[in-house]
Amino acid sequence: MPRRLNLPDSASVATPDEGGKLFAPSAARNVDAITNLLTEIAPPTGHALEIASGTGQHVVHFAAVLSGLDWQPTEIDASRRASIAAHLAEANLPNVAAPIPLDATAAGWGGRHAGKNLITLSNLLHLVSASEAQTLVTEAAQALAPGGILVIYGPFKRGEALISEGDKSFDDSLRAQDPEIGYKPDATVLEWGKAAGLIPRTPREMPANNLALIWQKPA
Repeated sequence: MPRRLNLPDSASVATPDEGGKLFAPSAARNVDAITNLLTEIAPPTGHALEIASGTGQHVVHFAAVLSGLDWQPTEIDASRRASIAAHLAEANLPNVAAPIPLDATAAGWGGRHAGKNLITLSNLLHLVSASEAQTLVTEAAQALAPGGILVIYGPFKRGEALISEGDKSFDDSLRAQDPEIGYKPDATVLEWGKAAGLIPRTPREMPANNLALIWQKPA
């Protein structure tokens, strides 16, 4: 992770911005909707982990709004960690730590990052294989503190169905580059979390046919 794919502009494409920051149009489009959801369901205080923080646009917004949480951004790609650091320097928020490297599709990280009250992830599961995605969910479950919340946002199949022509085209383009990746069925991903000891909550429909899948760890 990350896989090197020729993604369309609507995916995780980022372009250079001022001050060493990267700018991803997709992050700018969805940050308000995700933040609004988090304000409803996130614990008011505690420790939050963002998986695959990308450019850093999300975490600075989350941390500014959910200021009672201490945020830890993570990102495996060094150039994007530099962008996160640039966004953090500009925002000057007291509740965000420096970004750290993390491959969330590898086994073993959950125990090293235990005690998290909130874990968030946006727009990654369709870019990794099913086995990698299941490992990510399983490790996130281990990293949650009792009562903690896991939120995974992105495009998913509903059951086994793709719900728009745009989703079908994007999924086809991903599978043409790597047949192991592409959209995951929402019910399958929810079951991975349940098998890892989490309680699934009702998914939330999000803009542009996306979903937010939500679990809570038993208290």
